[in-house]
Amino acid sequence: MEIREYHPHDEIGWVRCRVLSFLDTAYFDHVLQKKEKYENPSIELVAVIEGQVVGLLDIEYERMEGTVCSRGTGLGGMIWHVAVHPDFRRKRIGKRLLQEAERKAMEKNLNRLEAWTRDDDWVNKWYEKNGFHKVNSYLHVYLNKIELEGNIKSELPNLLPVQAFTHYVGEDKEKMKSKFNRVHECVCYEKNLEALNE
Repeated sequence: MEIREYHPHDEIGWVRCRVLSFLDTAYFDHVLQKKEKYENPSIELVAVIEGQVVGLLDIEYERMEGTVCSRGTGLGGMIWHVAVHPDFRRKRIGKRLLQEAERKAMEKNLNRLEAWTRDDDWVNKWYEKNGFHKVNSYLHVYLNKIELEGNIKSELPNLLPVQAFTHYVGEDKEKMKSKFNRVHECVCYEKNLEALNE
């Protein structure tokens, strides 16, 4: 297996790997048709076996504090995507991608990494096992047509909402979870990179 920088010719393999990797997660319907491009500098890595992209990790990072990450002090990097093709899981591909990304991040003088994920237990355990700490959370709430009634409406004539994706940042998370069918906790993890040098 080769861990290397992403190249534009990897895009189709990157998209396929990401789609397949997300199908059995709470992000199953967050489908991308092409790879994102970042406004700020980035660390973009792929894991390749016999020409196939089997893993990926993208970090957009700050040159000026507070421009990418949502919390913390100093220069940080945001993990936007980390995925391993389901046929290649449990081979430490994600760990190796993360280790290479951390090495590159420290070369760029980043002091921390931030990542947001949903409430898939195995994903959260992966972050924790790899030295990340939970620092914040809020809810992603999906409303279907029936759930919209009495909760959300359009102010525009003839525009009829049939579903909605919302963020709930209030305190009564249990009420939201009991009121709506599809609710995910969106969890922020952070890893201190300076501790790796100690």
